[in-house]
Formats: sequence, structure tokens, C-alpha cells
Amino acid sequence: MLDERAVTESVAELASGLSGQVDELTGELLQLYARELPHLVHDDESVVSLLSASLHQNLDTALRIFQHCIDPGRVEAPAAAMEYARRLAQRGTPVIDLIRAYYLGQTAILNHALITATGQVEDRALLGAMMSQVLTGAFAFIDRVTQQVVSAYQEERDRWLLGRSAARAARVRALLDGGADLEGSETALGYRLRGTHLAMIVWHGVEPLSGNGLSGLERLTGEIAENLPSAGKPLFVPIDELSSWVWVPLDRAGLPDEDHVRKVLAGADPTVRLAIGEPGEGLEGFRRSHRQAQRVHALADAAGEHCDRVLTFREVGAIALMAADLGAAKAWVSDTLGELATDDEQHARARDTLRVFLATGSSYTAAAGLLSMHKNSVQYRVRKAQDMLGRPVSDNRLDVELALKLCQRLGPAVLNTP
Repeated sequence: MLDERAVTESVAELASGLSGQVDELTGELLQLYARELPHLVHDDESVVSLLSASLHQNLDTALRIFQHCIDPGRVEAPAAAMEYARRLAQRGTPVIDLIRAYYLGQTAILNHALITATGQVEDRALLGAMMSQVLTGAFAFIDRVTQQVVSAYQEERDRWLLGRSAARAARVRALLDGGADLEGSETALGYRLRGTHLAMIVWHGVEPLSGNGLSGLERLTGEIAENLPSAGKPLFVPIDELSSWVWVPLDRAGLPDEDHVRKVLAGADPTVRLAIGEPGEGLEGFRRSHRQAQRVHALADAAGEHCDRVLTFREVGAIALMAADLGAAKAWVSDTLGELATDDEQHARARDTLRVFLATGSSYTAAAGLLSMHKNSVQYRVRKAQDMLGRPVSDNRLDVELALKLCQRLGPAVLNTP
């Protein structure tokens, strides 16, 4: 059985030998990036110089870990690596390129270490144990450093977006208020205002869990726009640290595919919410779509945690308009539904059953299928719900349906405490 100390000493000896090749290895990694991530090395000279310094410091730090048996979990990312991440954030380079650069570099250096060790170590068992230790340490180091540089990237991206957005937000507000000239605004914003637009508001309902903030929102809206007939890059306008206004330029009118949006949100911070307007033409459509998104946002804000993560004006526009005056909406719901507007589990079941029953054309069979209930149970609940109403649904069916939808979307905000 191999002595662990002997393995560690052999790894330290290997790292010591490679430490004299840091300059050469840095050059090889730059050539690798020129092939795989060419935009990182065909950039401003100062940025490429910073990339080279980041590679050199990372390599030097990694080799010292193995030379001196340092715990990778206690290592801080080199200063040049942190600054390079911040510089990429300022330039809008996707964070995935930064992450990929680290893993491409790790693979290349591990291959180089394996080739070097194979030529130096004849004992196959020792060689295998050495490579196992090197792999474990290298992955721990890369995991530690990438967490730190990605965090630095995201913090800088948020700061940069907010700092850059002040003038842009002022220009957009002027457009929404009817001021600002069209051509000058297009030039200032880098966004064409004469086409078709889809407005969205994207925000964190509470403080984000992952700390991604605006950079996470920007990335999410980009992913959603990829599924649309987009005519260009979205206009992303941060309003504060937790929310942004967005416009997507479209080749033709269309809404995001629901399945795609759910998939994107599933991979995002769970605090993210999305309100979507209707597509609109020209400058007036730019404004109208945004006003619709604002109304949907207000509805979601009123509903709080009870609300769905994504809402469209097409789906909830009427309800959003009704909820503009929440106090009046609550009073109307109470007058329309009577006892049925009570905020408890029993009345919630009755409301949901009656809502689905009415939505299926008053079909007990269809409602039972949607609710996964027996037809007789649906009949019983509908009868109880009508008793709670105090009058036949047919007397004011449209009002009852709207009130039930308000309860579904806003929950406690429009219900009466039992």
C-alpha cells in the first residue's frame, strides 16, 4: 500500500518542476483561448494584459498549493483574476465565457501535468495516486476561485448597469411621458423605436438568494428573448437594484412560449418575477406595451407571494385594471361573492370548484376532469358555493366569474378575514 506522505511529496516535486514553466504555460493557455475563446484575446491590449496576469497568478497559486500542501478551500482568488472578472463585467462579456476559460485552462494544465509525471514516474501505482491527488486538489482550487471571480463579476455588472443606466433611464422616462425626439433617442439608447416592441418588467420579489441582482435579471431576459422572433438585442433599463424595465424588438408580434419561460425561470433565482405586456407598433406601441406590463406588475405586487411568477396582460389584463384600486376591488368582491369571499380553506375549495365549473361552460363532467374529482363531489361543492353566494349564479354570472378570478390571482388581498 502506498504511503500517502510519499504521494504528497511526489506531487510537490512535480509542482516544483512545473513552477519554473509558468511563463511558458501562460503563453500556451493564451494560444488555447485564441482558438476556443478568440474574443478574449482579440480585445483591448490592457484587457488582454490583465488576462495574461490573471493566468500567471492563478497558475502560480495553484502550483504553490501543491508544493506546500495548502488547503485550496482557504485560498483567495488572485488580485488580477478578480480585476479581470470585473473588467469583463464592464464590457458585457457573458459570464459563461469567464467560467469556460477556467475549465479549459484547468483541463490543459492537468493534461500537461499528466504527460510530465508519466515521463518522470515509473511506478504506475504511484503515478495513479499522484494524479488522483492532483485532480482532487485542482478541482477544489478551481471551484473556490470560480465562485469568487463569478461573484466579483456579478457585483461589478450590477454596479456598472446601475451607473450606466441613469442617463438611459431618464431618456426612457422622457419617451414614456411623450417627450424626447425619436432619432436622438434611438441613437442614445442603441435601440430602434420604429418597429414592434414587447415590454416586460422583471424584478426580484424579495432580496435575491444568490446575490445575482441585475446581472441575473439581464441574463434571464436575454434567454427569454432568444425564444421570440427578435429583431435585435433587448433594451434593458435597470430601475433600482432589484428591478428592470425591458423592451424586446420583434420581427413580428408574438409572446414568449409558456414552456420556455417556465424552463428559464426554473433555472433562475426563485425570487424572480416577470410581467409581460402585449406587442405594440412604433413609439406608441412601445409606450402602451410598457403601461400594460406596469398594470400587471401592480397586480403581482398586490398579490405578493400568492401570485404566479410570470403574468401576461393577455391573461390578466382585465383583472389588473380592476385591481388598480385595491380597496374598491375588495369591496366589490365582498359584495359580489358574499360569504364565499371568506379567506379560509373551506371557502377557497368552494371558490375554485365554482370557478372551474363556470369556466367549463357549467359542465360537471368537464369540471370533475380538471379538478380530478368525482362528478358528484363537484355537484355538491357547486351547490354549497351557490348557497354561500345567497343567490343563483345566473343572476350576475359575469360578475361572479370576474370576482372569482380576482380571488384566484390576489388571494388574501381581496378576501375577508373569517
